[in-house]
Amino acid sequence: MGLGWDEVVYVSQVSAHGPAAFFSAPRARGVSLLVAPVASWSSSTGLLRTYLALLSGLGLFLGLRAWRGLFPPRNLALAGALFATLWVTLFYGPQAMPNYWVAVGALAAVGLFLRARADRRDRRALWGFGVSVALMAWMRPTDAVWTVLPLLAVAVRARQWGLLAAPAAGLVAGAAEWVVEAYAGFGGLGERLAEAARIQGGLGWNIAVLDQLRSMDGRALCRPCGGPLPSTAVLLWWFALPLLAALGAAVAVRTRRPARTLLPLACAATAGIPYLLMIGYAAPRFLLPVYALLAIPVADALAFLLTAPARAWRPVTVTLVSLGLAAHLAVQYAVLERAVDRTTAAHRDWARTAAALHRIGVRPPCLLTGEEAIPIAFYAGCSSANVTGHNANITREGVERATRRMPVAALAEPGGRPPPYARTWRPLPVAGMYAFVAP
Repeated sequence: MGLGWDEVVYVSQVSAHGPAAFFSAPRARGVSLLVAPVASWSSSTGLLRTYLALLSGLGLFLGLRAWRGLFPPRNLALAGALFATLWVTLFYGPQAMPNYWVAVGALAAVGLFLRARADRRDRRALWGFGVSVALMAWMRPTDAVWTVLPLLAVAVRARQWGLLAAPAAGLVAGAAEWVVEAYAGFGGLGERLAEAARIQGGLGWNIAVLDQLRSMDGRALCRPCGGPLPSTAVLLWWFALPLLAALGAAVAVRTRRPARTLLPLACAATAGIPYLLMIGYAAPRFLLPVYALLAIPVADALAFLLTAPARAWRPVTVTLVSLGLAAHLAVQYAVLERAVDRTTAAHRDWARTAAALHRIGVRPPCLLTGEEAIPIAFYAGCSSANVTGHNANITREGVERATRRMPVAALAEPGGRPPPYARTWRPLPVAGMYAFVAP
């Protein structure tokens, strides 16, 4: 797959391939710094994907290792396998996107919190807890706050001030750049948060559960989110998650170790609140932290189903669980294939449009505006700018001034109208779109 829209924004901040794209209010620069060791000197998407795939595997290993001593190793291995084989994990692990890294940070943070809470002398767990929270805040500060709320509540209730100071320090360290940038470029922290909410359609009471279900068929973004729900086979695992998590909680209570299971469940619930109840659209990647945190209790529940029944019934339960997991994997890989095919086709269209623009003389240094200007501009090596919309970063006068020193084109879908300032520009067909090229 070529780079997607959001990936283009993050990678372009550190890439020599083309000018940096507009960086809107909700975004944080953690992903840009994460990809900098490769993207700063190479424009190879394959190399970047390989680097991120290896790094995401290492991240998951370290996130699971934080739970050693809290659950048997086989349960942790099963939890890792369950999370790693979800189509959304495989799809986004090798992408330059923040949600997977919030998930890994959340997984490590809860495990290290439990270890530090059990042994106040375990300084490594306490420091690791703070670093894990910093990783989440580095990627998405607001997600980090929602995820650690139950941990902060437990620390306050138990009056363990070290466990309160560690995540506070992690949030400050991870979000410091985002906050400084809020005052430098957005007029303040409140203004940046308000602008981020506006870009996300306004935060409020918006039940997005059905939107998330509609996106489970492999759609990267469901905005607006209409159409029928995917088939029952595709959705079955999603409905099985809370049931298995509830069984995991029951097992934990029965074995007198409730905190180890109830705490990740509580963090999963708070991490999901903004994306299930507060926005009016959906993307499967938003819930990656929820899936990572649920993996531990779900794996514990499955281990119980495989080992608890009497010896006479155990072959039956093992067979049923094995068949269920095999069917689950088949569905995940079928959805993954569809998602990759759909995404790859869209990215190829951007590459074809960029090549067509080069053929008609729109070459670097150049400026693109209009429909899908941000990704196409990166593919073409141009700057991108928009007068209106969520990515508005230039005025009409600024576009007109740019036409005097470089090629400028306004992109529109077939049948679409150019912006008012481009109505006298020459329309040229480019790979299924129209480019209105300034004289």
